[in-house]
Amino acid sequence: MSEILNRDVLLANLMRNVPYVAFMGFEFSADGEALAAKMPYRPNLIGNPALPALHGGAIASFLEMTAFMTLGWSRIWMGDGGISAQGEVWPSIPKTIDLTVDYMRSGKPQETFASARITRAGRRFATVHATAWQEDRDRPIADAMCHFLMPRCDG
Repeated sequence: MSEILNRDVLLANLMRNVPYVAFMGFEFSADGEALAAKMPYRPNLIGNPALPALHGGAIASFLEMTAFMTLGWSRIWMGDGGISAQGEVWPSIPKTIDLTVDYMRSGKPQETFASARITRAGRRFATVHATAWQEDRDRPIADAMCHFLMPRCDG
């Protein structure tokens, strides 16, 4: 990994290479070696207008992307990945095997935050636990357990 690239450039490159992050408006910032994630509120994220509550799919995709980005971020810092012709660092891409989401309470129409923790990262398989909350981190709105198939390392 080039020493010229700083942490913000690496994170911007990682986010740019996952178009779904921009499509959903997810934001990530480096918090030491961990990532902090934010899903800004937009009216089109509402799934139940009677409550109103965020759609479960929006919450699930936010948790999956938080887990995916956390795994990608950790792989960049481990030096796993290549450098594109444009000089961008990009880790080899893990594939989602499955995602289990536990919804604990309705997501209110407001900003949602998330963080993820890698519980296991082997050569072929990784497990990442992600949590989403709104006003109080100790009162999560959903938890997710994500399993990823790690890319083969050639060499």
